[in-house]
Amino acid sequence: MKILYGVTGEGMGHAMRSRVVLEHLVGAGHDLQIMASGRACDFLSKRFAEVNRIHGFHMILEENRVRIGKTAWSNILAGVLGLPQNIKAYFDLISDFEPELVISDFESWSYLYAKHRRLPILSIDNMQLLHRCVIPDDIIGDQQVSFQLTKAFVKSKLPGCDGYFITSFFRPEVRKPDTMLFPPILRPEILEAKRAATTGEHLLVYQSGRYEALEDALRDAGVPARIYGMRPGATEDERDGELWYRPFSEAGFVTDLATCRGVIAGGGFTLMGEAVYLGKPMLSVPLAGQIEQYVNARYLEREGFGKFAPSLDDPAVLADFLAHLPRYEHQLAGYHQDRNRELLRSLDRFLHHAAHEPR
Repeated sequence: MKILYGVTGEGMGHAMRSRVVLEHLVGAGHDLQIMASGRACDFLSKRFAEVNRIHGFHMILEENRVRIGKTAWSNILAGVLGLPQNIKAYFDLISDFEPELVISDFESWSYLYAKHRRLPILSIDNMQLLHRCVIPDDIIGDQQVSFQLTKAFVKSKLPGCDGYFITSFFRPEVRKPDTMLFPPILRPEILEAKRAATTGEHLLVYQSGRYEALEDALRDAGVPARIYGMRPGATEDERDGELWYRPFSEAGFVTDLATCRGVIAGGGFTLMGEAVYLGKPMLSVPLAGQIEQYVNARYLEREGFGKFAPSLDDPAVLADFLAHLPRYEHQLAGYHQDRNRELLRSLDRFLHHAAHEPR
C-alpha cells in the first residue's frame, strides 16, 4: 500500500514514536513517503530513504518556560519563508507518488493532503487525548483556561480522521468515536534496556537549555546526576562536583536511564512513558504554559509513579521526591505493557480495512 506519513518536528518524541511505526510498515512491505519538519526530519532521514523536509511549528525555551513572543515571531518568519517550499514539496509528491492512505503524527500538511484527495487518514499521537478523552477537573487544576485553549487547538488540528490511535500510560475515559487508547510506543533500545535495567546511585536529568533553579537544587541535594540538554552544543562530558553534564548520545542516554535511581525532567510524554516502562520514578516539572505536560505530570502523580512539581524553586521538592522513591518503585512494579504489539496489530487491521472497504 502507498502511504504518506507526516511527522511534526516539535519535540523528538514524535520522531521516535513514528520511527517504530515506520519500521513496522517498511517490514510489512508498504511503500512510504515521509514528510517531517525540524529535528524529526534529521532523525528520520538517518533511518529511512524517502524523507521530505517541510516547515513546522517550533518553540523557544528559556528557564523551563515557553517564550511566547519569541516563539510567535520566529514561527511567523519561518512560515512566510517556508510556505512556498511546503506547497512545492506536496505538488512534487502528488505527481510522483499518489498515496492511497495517510498517517499523521500531529502533522497538518499530510492531513490536509488527505482531505483534499479524500484519502483514508489515521492519526497516531498522544496529543489527541486532550480533546477525545475525559480529563477530570482535579487533573486540570488551576490550568482551566490554558486547558480549554489547548483542547480547542488540538480539536482543530486533525478533525474528521477515520481513526485516532492515542498513546498513554494512563487510561482516561474515551469520549469520542473512532478513538482507541494504547500504551506508549517504545523504541527498540528501550525494550532491550528493560532486560538489563538496574538501580544505581545517579539521577537522570533531561532539560532543554539552562535551568538554574534545577542546578541549584541538585547541588544542594548532593546526589550524583547525569544531565542531558543543559549544555547545548557540548561535545564531551563536563563535571561540576556530583553533576555530570553529558553531550547527547542515544546509547549513553538509554544506558543512564536504565541504570538510574530516578528521573528529573519536564512533562514530555515520550521520556515519561519510557521511565514508567523501565520502572524509574520521575519528578516531573512541566514547561510553564504547556498544558499537555501538566496533564501528563498530574496523572503520573495520581498513578503513584512519581511526583509533579510546578517548579524547583523550593529545595524541599527534590528532597521529598528522593524520600519517597521506594513508594514510587512499588507502584511502578505493577505496570506492564505488551512491547507495542497491541497498537501494531490494530494498525495492520486498519490498513487492511482501508484497502478492502470502499469509501
